[in-house]
Amino acid sequence: MSGDPHGPGNGDPRGPVIRAAGCVLWRRGPGGGSVEVCLVHRPKYGDFSFPKGKLKRDEEPLAAAVREVLEETGHHCAPGPRLPTAHYLVDGRPKEVAYWAAEATGGSFTANDEVDRILWLAPDAARARLTQPRDVRQLTAFLDVLPAS
Repeated sequence: MSGDPHGPGNGDPRGPVIRAAGCVLWRRGPGGGSVEVCLVHRPKYGDFSFPKGKLKRDEEPLAAAVREVLEETGHHCAPGPRLPTAHYLVDGRPKEVAYWAAEATGGSFTANDEVDRILWLAPDAARARLTQPRDVRQLTAFLDVLPAS
């Protein structure tokens, strides 16, 4: 029996694909000025990344991305353009993370078990702070689709 090698659990000897979604959350500075992006610090991994998380059963990726932004940052958002999907291995299993650019529309952060702090940074500062090169690629893709001010 053959299946799609890219589908969840179909023919991949490493196990089912871990499906996740997230956003490059952004806002304009005071007075509609420069753009800031939100990075989350995850103490479990000691890294700075974009808000993201695994899809729940039967959850659509965009809904999961918006939910994860709210859970991890305390901010509501308006999703915008789709960004590239990230593909990588976690403990030998393939993982794919669907991303969107999303403008913050309000809210406030409260530290939790998953995320102990967030940073709002200019893109260049965010690029230097991101832990994983794959997140730098998401930032670059975001800057390519950033709405004009």
